[in-house]
Amino acid sequence: MKSLKIPKRLTTALVNSLTAGVVPRVGLEHIAVGRKPEVESILRDMDNIAEGGAAFRLITGRYGSGKSFLLQMIRNYAMDRDFVVADADLSPERRLVGTKGQGLATYRELMTHLSTKTRPDGGALEAILQKWIAAIQQDLMLEFGLKPDDPAITQKVEVQIYAVANEMQNLVHGFDFAKVLAAYWNGYKLTDDDLKGASLRWLRGEYTTKTEARKELGVSVIIDDDNWYDYMKLWSEFIAKIGYKGLLLFIDEGVNLYKITNSISRHSNYEKLLTMFNDTMQGKAEHLGIYMGGTPQFVEDERRGLFSYEALRSRLIDGRYGGGLLKTYTSPILKLEMLSNEEILILLQKLREIHAMHFQYEAQLSNEQLIAFMQAAVGRLGAEQLLTTREVIRDFMDLLHTMHQHPETTFEELLSDRAQESENRTGSGSVSVSSKEERASDDLDDFLAEFDL
Repeated sequence: MKSLKIPKRLTTALVNSLTAGVVPRVGLEHIAVGRKPEVESILRDMDNIAEGGAAFRLITGRYGSGKSFLLQMIRNYAMDRDFVVADADLSPERRLVGTKGQGLATYRELMTHLSTKTRPDGGALEAILQKWIAAIQQDLMLEFGLKPDDPAITQKVEVQIYAVANEMQNLVHGFDFAKVLAAYWNGYKLTDDDLKGASLRWLRGEYTTKTEARKELGVSVIIDDDNWYDYMKLWSEFIAKIGYKGLLLFIDEGVNLYKITNSISRHSNYEKLLTMFNDTMQGKAEHLGIYMGGTPQFVEDERRGLFSYEALRSRLIDGRYGGGLLKTYTSPILKLEMLSNEEILILLQKLREIHAMHFQYEAQLSNEQLIAFMQAAVGRLGAEQLLTTREVIRDFMDLLHTMHQHPETTFEELLSDRAQESENRTGSGSVSVSSKEERASDDLDDFLAEFDL
């Protein structure tokens, strides 16, 4: 396997995250395997978004199947391609709409995590505005041969900023959005931190009353539960106007909408989701991509899932010809399948090398031992679960940690000990476990034969 060279900062993030069973925020390209058709499909979305289009995708798969990983990887790809991105996990406190401000809470979370290539960890709102103003200043100095302290600069910058703001006024809520952008410019120009701060608070959705916003900024509306998505559409157009390719929203844990017990509240959230779907599919939104992760149950359950809402079901259900084995990857739903045995082996190889690099030792485990670990995992978890749970990766990282910290132990001893513990726990159920192991072993026969093992 080709020797890897990864900065210590990234190996630290990878080792710590994977050991804890969470998706790393950085370095994903070093452990990515498979998912080529899904990634290519989303990259085509991004090309369309950059040209002024929009996209909506539901990424589904069982817990641990790689939904969050794929969303995070696409997020990183997008930033590298000069998109602005924002991500949020839904929860009981964060929904698409709610009677207690849950929709606004989602908007605030997205704005907190607003990120760019130069600000990948969030908090990029003010940096985006400052970059916009600085770019206008730079262009004017080059065009007119002006110096930075020339008074004419301020006047010409103001003309450019109001030109962009005026274009926004034709959109829903665009007038107030433009007014706040102008207020930020005035605060920037006059070094008025209070005015700049008030503008940023409004843009982040932090005003709770219209009276306060009117007093401090002269605007008559605030971002709230009902209109927050309209402002996301404004953000996508504004971001494109100032030089970025578009805005991508990554909303994970969609299953929390499925878990809403009140049917009226649940359907209200599905109705908002339908609005987002229609806007992106019908060209009512520009330079905007929305990607939501959720379980198959969240989508397909006809009692409480998205398919319980007929308007969504009719739009999301597979077509007559593109389902089954003939996948097109153009459907609004991207269904993540299990990784193949070959892909899992490649992943384990990468983890082996990254762990050795991070702790500065020579990797010892052979490919034959990696396959033996796969066999043991299949037998323990069941073949149908092996490649769709993060537990396999966590177990492998735990194995690597144990072998590194206890060099007197061998791989075979550890595997044998765990197998014995599993057998002791199953007790009278050993017959069924044994049959599961036999079935799992059969599933790997062809794969092992390819490696002459």
